[in-house]
Amino acid sequence: MVARQESFGGEISIPARPDRDGSLVTPHYPGRPHALEGPVAVSLSVTVLLWVAVASLLAWLYLTVGHGFFWRTDQRLPSRQAPTAWPSVAIVVPARDEADVLPVTLPTLLAQDYPGPVQLILVDDGSTDGTTEVARDLAEQAATRGETNVTPAMTTSTEPPTGWTGKLWALRRGIECAGDVDFLLLTDADISHRPGSLTALVESATSQKLDMVSQMAVLRVQTGWERLIVPAFVHFFAMLYPFRWSNRPGSRVAAAAGGCSLIRREALAAAGGLAEVRGAVIDDVAIARIIKRSGGRTWLGLAEQVHSQRPYPRLADLWKMVSRSAYAQLRHSPSLLVGTVLGLSLVFVIPVVATIVGIVTGDVATALVGGIAWLIMTVTYLPMTRYYCQPLPLALLLPGVAVLYLAMTVDSARLKRAGRGAAWKGRTYQDHGAPAAAPEYPNGPGERREGSVAGPPDSGGSSASAGGSSALPSASSTVPATPLVMATSSAVPAPAVAPASPTPTSIPTPTPTRWPASSSASPPVRGGSTDQPRT
Repeated sequence: MVARQESFGGEISIPARPDRDGSLVTPHYPGRPHALEGPVAVSLSVTVLLWVAVASLLAWLYLTVGHGFFWRTDQRLPSRQAPTAWPSVAIVVPARDEADVLPVTLPTLLAQDYPGPVQLILVDDGSTDGTTEVARDLAEQAATRGETNVTPAMTTSTEPPTGWTGKLWALRRGIECAGDVDFLLLTDADISHRPGSLTALVESATSQKLDMVSQMAVLRVQTGWERLIVPAFVHFFAMLYPFRWSNRPGSRVAAAAGGCSLIRREALAAAGGLAEVRGAVIDDVAIARIIKRSGGRTWLGLAEQVHSQRPYPRLADLWKMVSRSAYAQLRHSPSLLVGTVLGLSLVFVIPVVATIVGIVTGDVATALVGGIAWLIMTVTYLPMTRYYCQPLPLALLLPGVAVLYLAMTVDSARLKRAGRGAAWKGRTYQDHGAPAAAPEYPNGPGERREGSVAGPPDSGGSSASAGGSSALPSASSTVPATPLVMATSSAVPAPAVAPASPTPTSIPTPTPTRWPASSSASPPVRGGSTDQPRT
């Protein structure tokens, strides 16, 4: 005889014996588990998993249709037309130990076919690998062959003062050297540009009246780990900052890609200059935020003519790239870290677990709900895999990549707790992402006067003299159009302190020195990615 009892998964047959009064009772033996505990526990676990899978499915339905269509890859440069008068542009390239990659990228900047006045300022940020010599040789070779109408110049940066990251301190120096230009193109040393890249950026900015136009460069996908992780990196970034929301003037979302950002100089000055974000490791997003907060219009999309040449051949390289700033993205908040772990697990892990468990246990409902969530996840990832020209079945592995990113984020928090913070080429920022307290200046925070975009002055950090004249002239006004030159004045002094009097101290006017011709220079490696334009 058996007794029947309902459980969460339905009725379960239970071996029973008759009691003295004839009723059925379930046997129980001291010291041994109850006969119901195994089946009921499994049934309860599957039922809980079913409801969690339902929550995951609902999350994916929202992400698909209610989260700015983040998964689409159609945010490309907006419609544009040539301006009646081409504005002046300064390309600012901070470079720290980039001798290996400059032969691929610098020639592509020198080869820009921009119709208006354009200068290129490379800021050597304490390099020890011959970056300066490589840049000089490449510029001289391009000029000798008549392949450039870009005016190249070089300056050097000092070690950043307390509260500044090295990259932003170097950008500050380059912007000061640029002088009174209309636009600034901030680009990284590992980024290559096709010849019409700058022209297209300026056309979009002038046609759409944008103050910041940023493109996420096409990242390198040549090794197995790069193919697996890099497309997901861009996909997760778009999920965090939906491009459509970022491009909407009234939205609070603001984002940019530091590898390629064209900014109106006046808009950056109105936003407070780089001093407003001087401690931010994720500087591209921080700059977009202050420009949008000050009333400027920003735009972010995927690139077609801009490619990153930085290799990440091993998992360790990609791990270091993500973990150095992931916890800063969470504002070093343990509660946000816990929420991120739970959120990523719900969205990316639960669908796979529910599908597998449902199939193994024969629970059709759990398997179906998990499978649908997994299918939506895969389908929404397909556009990014196509953008990177990767096999479509690779999209099925997105949950595994999400687990890797989750581990990288947790490791980023571990590094911060261990006192190692964000590390990049010999520099470590213990409080990366947290701006230092703003110093006091006579004219208020940022010391925004005379159109300065570099931020607060110091003993040589002002872009205007007391009389209002330019203390650091535009490179194009003093530098010949052919050879790369060096601004021989000492770099911007490091201490960011208030001047002793309300009258700012001007930067000494640099005396450009022409580089000697190099007789032993070898032809540069012409740049650009071998990837085809994305459609």
